[in-house]
Amino acid sequence: MTKPVERIMVYLDGSEGSILAMRLAVVFADFSGAELYALSIVNTRALSDLVQSHIFLEAEREEYRRELSEDGARYLNHAVEMGRRKGVSVQSLNFSGSIAAGIKEKVGELGIDLLVMGPPPRIRSRRDAMFDELESAMRTVDCSVLIARNEERIEKLYREL
Repeated sequence: MTKPVERIMVYLDGSEGSILAMRLAVVFADFSGAELYALSIVNTRALSDLVQSHIFLEAEREEYRRELSEDGARYLNHAVEMGRRKGVSVQSLNFSGSIAAGIKEKVGELGIDLLVMGPPPRIRSRRDAMFDELESAMRTVDCSVLIARNEERIEKLYREL
């Protein structure tokens, strides 16, 4: 019989929600024996928009891109360590581009069965909802999506591993 979930991916952006999602994914990977991937994306689309809007100069964009890339590497190292502490192997993936497109691309490329994400931020307007890349990714990926909620329960499950 085929396992219902063989590959799990978590999108990490450094938020508390994405760290919560990582903890839940570690629990699921341990329970199911699934492969676990952690993905960080440098949003180069947003950086280009900032330059076009004259908020950043071209030189500032490159410096900020480098800082975002370093932040992403720290998030991924933290995710790998979270898994290691619980005996779960985590493969880290670093990507540059649009968040929604990057998540969708990696889901397809790796044959991901389950995408685990932190709770989406509160949407303040319909415009925000239309342009939120995480919302777009959640709605368009070709796999099941699990939103990590109930922090106390997830923390308890993670501690008990």
